[in-house]
Amino acid sequence: MIQYAGLPMIVTAASAYWMPAFAGMTRAMTSPDLPAELKAALDAKLVGLSRNDAAERAAAISRTYRDGGGSGAIQSATDALAYALARMPATYAAVTASLNALVGIRPDFAPKSLLDVGAGPGTATWAAAEVFPSLADFALLDANHALRALALDLMRDSTRLRETGYERGEARAALAKADAADLVMASYMIGEIGDAEQRALAEMMWEKTRDALLVVEPGTPAGYARIIALRERLIALGAHVAAPCPHDGACPIQAPDWCHFTQRLQRSRAHQQVKGVELPFEDEKFAYVALTRAPAAQRRSRILAQPVVTKVEISAKLCTPTGLAATSVPRRAKAEYASARRWRWGDAIN
Repeated sequence: MIQYAGLPMIVTAASAYWMPAFAGMTRAMTSPDLPAELKAALDAKLVGLSRNDAAERAAAISRTYRDGGGSGAIQSATDALAYALARMPATYAAVTASLNALVGIRPDFAPKSLLDVGAGPGTATWAAAEVFPSLADFALLDANHALRALALDLMRDSTRLRETGYERGEARAALAKADAADLVMASYMIGEIGDAEQRALAEMMWEKTRDALLVVEPGTPAGYARIIALRERLIALGAHVAAPCPHDGACPIQAPDWCHFTQRLQRSRAHQQVKGVELPFEDEKFAYVALTRAPAAQRRSRILAQPVVTKVEISAKLCTPTGLAATSVPRRAKAEYASARRWRWGDAIN
């Protein structure tokens, strides 16, 4: 989980072990749980809704997504709400974790404008609004009428999002007419279009990006492959990676491994009913890349898997500015070992 992503870290020459430097913290990480305003808006929509019907619709929509049908299965207000109940919490958690990672590398980033491409029910916009109090101008794009209507309904009573503009239209056509923004985002949407369309959309999103572009996809090998292809294409156009990679070079990870992260989130009772599960939490796997116009001032290594804690040492797999590496902290190094126990999958360390 990227709960600690961005904590400043130092390496002491005497010990050569990783240590956190808490004095350098400047911004708190945003919670992965849905904000109170959004929870209240969703709860209001649940009045009179059959949980069984919603669960059936959510399952059918999920099957369509897995078969490559994308959001075309969402045709009605009930469809849109069922989808939101099933997927909004996890998508929100993944986008928030990705934005937290960007903030960890760019703590001074304070975007004024946002462009959310393939916005769906507005999940990524809600996340960005929580992470960046500086945002004042929100623009959303999506072709699905039911998801657009739900998004606007959920934002109607929001303190900051009630005036949000939401254009309906096919991604590239709508994007061509959109204004540029400080922060551009696309979450869980590029997998719905073909390879050629993905390349063209990536370039158009970059053209509309004044400062930072964030793309989030499912944490599957296919989702990772889409992220890597977009990353490579936009680096060739002058983009720089802020997170998760500590470099602009080719990804050093080799198949069958792939770069992805996980974020734990709590499930509400309604969420459990729609998903047809009993566990009060879930772990959302996701892949992402945050690209910026200017190179990051610092390049922090990223923890690529949950560190292994034993009675002897703590070991971790890292992506560093010079490639993949492994590090370990022996238990006998008490202070460093205690600090290393805070490491989590996805953290950025120096």
